[in-house]
Amino acid sequence: MVLGTGHPRSRPISVGHLRAFEAVARHLNFRAAAEELSLTQSAVSRQIQALEDEVGSTLFLRHTRAVELTSTGSLLLRATSTSLDRIDAAVRMIRQSAGRRSVAVTTSASFASMWLIPRLEAFQRQHPDIDIRIDASDVAVDLGTADVDLALRYAVPQAVPVQAIRLFGEQLTPVASPWLLRSRPISRIEDLAECTLIEAGDAHRTRHLEWLTWQRWLDTHAGATRVRPGGRAARERLSPKRWLYFNYAHQIVQAALTGQGVALARLPLVAESLRSGDLVEPLPSTRIDSPLVYWLLSAPRSLERPEVKAFSDWLLAQAAQTREAIGDVPDPDTLDQMD
Repeated sequence: MVLGTGHPRSRPISVGHLRAFEAVARHLNFRAAAEELSLTQSAVSRQIQALEDEVGSTLFLRHTRAVELTSTGSLLLRATSTSLDRIDAAVRMIRQSAGRRSVAVTTSASFASMWLIPRLEAFQRQHPDIDIRIDASDVAVDLGTADVDLALRYAVPQAVPVQAIRLFGEQLTPVASPWLLRSRPISRIEDLAECTLIEAGDAHRTRHLEWLTWQRWLDTHAGATRVRPGGRAARERLSPKRWLYFNYAHQIVQAALTGQGVALARLPLVAESLRSGDLVEPLPSTRIDSPLVYWLLSAPRSLERPEVKAFSDWLLAQAAQTREAIGDVPDPDTLDQMD
């Protein structure tokens, strides 16, 4: 059978026959596909014929007792299977959420895993009828168009809209596991020369994130000295035993928790680990302020929904606890001038 003559078809095909096509392609049997779809075998055959007419190519080779996909059919199956799976998943989510209240939140992967998720159980106990959907991504979304109610962002004050609510600022501080410090005590900056230092591998290439580097921290404490072999002391750039780089803050802290080195950590994200003793701050007097701040933004269309307000109020209360834990006293004028 030769399908189509003249110019190639350009209009999109209708999707009504794709379900029948996918079932036949999966079973390689018209009768089995018909039973699955609760249709007659002839009805399925007509749908496939109509689809082939629309596509302009043969999708199946019909043998006496078997059906075989053509190369064109295989190409269409790869696209169809993925698309139908995504459609089915979306429909399941819509059906499950119908009639329920939910709040969609976007934030970075590290902030979600280190600050938000450990606290969520408390909100769920208070509001068991509100579902929370977290989209953990480092790509900022447009709250005006995305299907998101709230955004938790990490940025300098100049980079957020005026309606953004400040949650807390941050300081950077060296942290390590207590058992690592038992074998390699750190009582002064020079002791870091005998340690593995852990930091963000891409921070040097990104404006403002350069504040998260050991180099910035060491430059702030430029009076540190290192004792050379032979006992002669000189003011020079501290060189650690080795470096260990990761892309995300939660990876950096996990490496510190497992004793792989000393991390330069964001204080708001490790406050609970310091409180519990899982991490130790060996040089607490060497904290440095960062110009980066954690913010709460709301989608304009979501502000009036009670469940969004409830979650927003809860986030602000949690942020107040974090500010108290880290001793955060915001100075917006100073922060605005930091670059």
